[in-house]
Amino acid sequence: MKRFILALLTGAVVLATGVHATDMNKTIRVAFPVDVTGFDPAATSDLYSAHIDNAIFGNLWEQDYYIRPVRFRPFLAESMPEISADGLTWKVQLKKGLFFSDDPVFKGRKREATATDLIYSWKRLLDPKIISPKASEISGKLIGTDALVAEAKKTGKFDYDKAIEGLVALDRYTVQMKLVKPAYTLIELMQQYAWSPVAREVIEAYRDAGGRAMGNPVGVGPYMIKQWLKGSKIVLTRNPNFNSALFPTEGEADDAETLAKYKGQTLPLVGNIDVSIIEEANPRLLSFKSGTLDYEFVGQDLIGNVVQGGKLVADYADKGIRHQRAVESAISYDYFNMEDPIVGGYTPEKIALRRAIIMAYPTEQSLKTLWRNQAIAANQIIPPTQTGHVANKPNLNAYDVELANALLDRFGYKDIDGDGFRETADGKPLVITRSSTPRATDREQDELWKKAFDSIKIKVQYNNQKWPDLIKQARAKQLQFWSLGWISDGTDGDSFVGLLYSKNSGQSNFANFNVKQYDDLYEQAQTLPLGPQRWALYRTMNEIATVNSAWYPGVFRYQNVLTQPWLLNYKRNPYRQHFWHLMDIDESKRVKG
Repeated sequence: MKRFILALLTGAVVLATGVHATDMNKTIRVAFPVDVTGFDPAATSDLYSAHIDNAIFGNLWEQDYYIRPVRFRPFLAESMPEISADGLTWKVQLKKGLFFSDDPVFKGRKREATATDLIYSWKRLLDPKIISPKASEISGKLIGTDALVAEAKKTGKFDYDKAIEGLVALDRYTVQMKLVKPAYTLIELMQQYAWSPVAREVIEAYRDAGGRAMGNPVGVGPYMIKQWLKGSKIVLTRNPNFNSALFPTEGEADDAETLAKYKGQTLPLVGNIDVSIIEEANPRLLSFKSGTLDYEFVGQDLIGNVVQGGKLVADYADKGIRHQRAVESAISYDYFNMEDPIVGGYTPEKIALRRAIIMAYPTEQSLKTLWRNQAIAANQIIPPTQTGHVANKPNLNAYDVELANALLDRFGYKDIDGDGFRETADGKPLVITRSSTPRATDREQDELWKKAFDSIKIKVQYNNQKWPDLIKQARAKQLQFWSLGWISDGTDGDSFVGLLYSKNSGQSNFANFNVKQYDDLYEQAQTLPLGPQRWALYRTMNEIATVNSAWYPGVFRYQNVLTQPWLLNYKRNPYRQHFWHLMDIDESKRVKG
């Protein structure tokens, strides 16, 4: 597609000269199906917390909203990082005049973000006490960080004041990073909110016993927290100290009118974000249909009521509602806890048990009844949106109940006591505990898994709890078998293969998978640029995961988005759902009431 470039009047942009466009009388209204787990950028990784943290803490660079294929543009950073020819030295410079949102901790003064705040933020990812799900993104990459972490584990306290060669403030705004070896995925990792600056005095004022400040976010991003009613509502409002970014200047040909309209305007455009927590899909869709919500991601359970024959039904189309559909950069999968005494382990009989369970699950039926034809079967870890995905890969653990039963028989899982269900080879009870939330779609999936377990004569029981509680238990390695999703805001498959890297155990590696060959390949891939050599390693890693059957890979989902006619500037992004600071509302078209 032809790209459109909106010329600026001058080569350099002085942010202070931008038009202050934020309209505090406007509100974007959306809904989440679950509440956030908290707001500490070093401690959160779930999708919904990430949406809020992106808005509060901002990003050093972000995906250029209107450009396809996706590329980055500086946001909090003055420019994209300066990288040496050998890839070992990086320089990141913050924009001048980035101020944290006001907070009593600052005692009435404006607090500017500096290089020191960046270094503190990045060190927090390494602090063993915090157990950051982002630790693997920086661990082992910078000179001196391993020694710092080792010392913290020994003494029980992370020394944030200790200087290391790998992280140096060259001046008030510039950080120099010295890498142990090239790390080509850093450019994508560092766009995430976890790499944005935080103020040390804020963390120290609000942190809990684990070093996490989950309830009092203070960032330099376009929005700040106004209200959080747990389980009910999150309200964001414009950070009045934010004046650091202008509306994008480049896009595709059909974006020309929008780019011209908002040329030179400071962000955000809309002053308030109102997020309602509505767990069930039907009430969310009804809220959208009534005009209460400005856009909605419609799940597989209801999309058939909205789109038929590839088109919006008249009830929606006549209102001027728009629909977009595409495969997400995500996977929905089920994992086994590899440290669990029943389903875990790497011996042949444990692998056979997991493989039999996977083969018993009726994937094709689930695509029709659970996913309503809004997903495709996943035969690998990496989604088709990412580099490293293998097209037309055969499924080695395809649905086959007869083979699953034969496999269990062969490895000694038989009905010893005559109750119609299998026991372990040594006669102990064999009961699988599957965790899920009380949501309707999870109940549907639970029923399919019950059918699968019944077909191979294995007892199953359920642990039904709220999403935030399950996340905590998963990180504590307390769940035996659970289904969840992973979405990437980058273009490479790295973050997906990283889900089975052993050093991410207790963080994003919920399966606690630990295979040396896999780890060695993952670490080797980190040193290679994005390209065929790297992706060949991904393929081998995928085969190792398949053979060990730590996951039922599940599905790659389609994302269906409905937008109201008064929501302006919404352009679906393959890797991130919400760009609130770039959206606008035409109040003249909004449904009143």
